[in-house]
Amino acid sequence: MPAAVHAAAPTYDFKVVRSYPHDTQAFTEGLLYRDGFLYESTGLNGKSSIRKVDLASGKVLQSKDIPPQYFGEGLTVWGDTLVGLTWQTQTGFVFDLKTFELKSQFAYPGEGWGLAHNDKELVMSDGSATLRFLDPKTFLEVRRVKVTADGIAVNQLNELEVVDGEIFANIWHTNTIARIDQNTGKITGWIDFSKLYPDAGKGPNAENVMNGIAYDADKKRLFVTGKLWPKIYEVKIVPRK
Repeated sequence: MPAAVHAAAPTYDFKVVRSYPHDTQAFTEGLLYRDGFLYESTGLNGKSSIRKVDLASGKVLQSKDIPPQYFGEGLTVWGDTLVGLTWQTQTGFVFDLKTFELKSQFAYPGEGWGLAHNDKELVMSDGSATLRFLDPKTFLEVRRVKVTADGIAVNQLNELEVVDGEIFANIWHTNTIARIDQNTGKITGWIDFSKLYPDAGKGPNAENVMNGIAYDADKKRLFVTGKLWPKIYEVKIVPRK
């Protein structure tokens, strides 16, 4: 982000509370925490999947491959289902949370990137500066907001998580998470993770970037990772001194 944009909202740092193993073959697109387990979606055509993961060991306990014509993207939970997006095929899937059985699918215009939920809506990103809010029953768009910092649109919004009423969004190809007011779209802060994983963005194709935010609301634990990263980090957000 340009320095002028950063000046409009505070920048936060982090502390690592603990780290956990992560599958280095997982091209992470979506991450969430539910009832003691992580659920993760992975991307790339022919390698896309949804997974149930043991946090402590990183072991994949359950998985389901997405058909090879689809590039898996964001993932969230709603009730007893997992809802997942695909990148450019304008198709979303609804899976049974326990069995991973495909229950239904739905369509949406444009690209699918990140997916999260608040108390009444699904929140979707598409790589632009716009967040769409969807009805979780019909998957129709009910509203949208443009994400801005000091009046300047901020695009490349990727993986999403709602954290205590605030949207956290990975900014693609950066080590920055934006904190977003879900009613106004205004960025209220930036979290600088540049010191978390030095090899981010330095892989063979530079796509091993930060992407993946999960929140344990009961214990107030925040987890972050990246595509092909060897670890998932539990972090605490702290003011910059």
